[in-house]
Amino acid sequence: MTAHPPRISSLLNTIAKDGEGDRITIRQIVDALGSRGFSLLIVILGLPNSLPMPPPIALVSGFLMIFISLQMIFGRPAPWLPAAVLRNSVSRTDVEKAVATATPWVRWIEKLARPRLSLFDHAASWRILGLGLLILSLGLVFALPVIGQIPIGIALCLMGLGLVERDGYLTLIGFAIGLMGVAFSYGFIVAVITGAARIF
Repeated sequence: MTAHPPRISSLLNTIAKDGEGDRITIRQIVDALGSRGFSLLIVILGLPNSLPMPPPIALVSGFLMIFISLQMIFGRPAPWLPAAVLRNSVSRTDVEKAVATATPWVRWIEKLARPRLSLFDHAASWRILGLGLLILSLGLVFALPVIGQIPIGIALCLMGLGLVERDGYLTLIGFAIGLMGVAFSYGFIVAVITGAARIF
């Protein structure tokens, strides 16, 4: 019998606790993802943005998500990151804080999620999903600090969890939340620009 792969909640705690030192490299995180690269990487990049985190976390996560989204659009079977990116690191304290806060919610979602509405089993639909993630990624790059990044971060987590659990409904719910977050950020930016133009 084939062993069931570890749940995302267990994997997140493993990433936060394994290794030594006060920094965790991107390579350590990617190596821990195993064979489910794209789906889990989406969760990992969405997770810190689901919490009130300081800049430049949203900017860095957004650019990495753009890179990942483009690979999905062009049909790459597994994610690839350049060595320069893999050598970068994040604070272990920040990772532990994000994991501790998110784990109860992730476990709750894991109990509800189940295989249904298999929209993304084909290459063409996987590329469409990549396009949707690209839109959210661009929104994350230009998101308002804290209040703008949180809806998009939650959306990425839900979409990644939906892909891991093969739950099309969860994936679509995540994308809808992400679109609302993008609309909010861009609407705020447009309002500020319009107001400034009227003043000057």
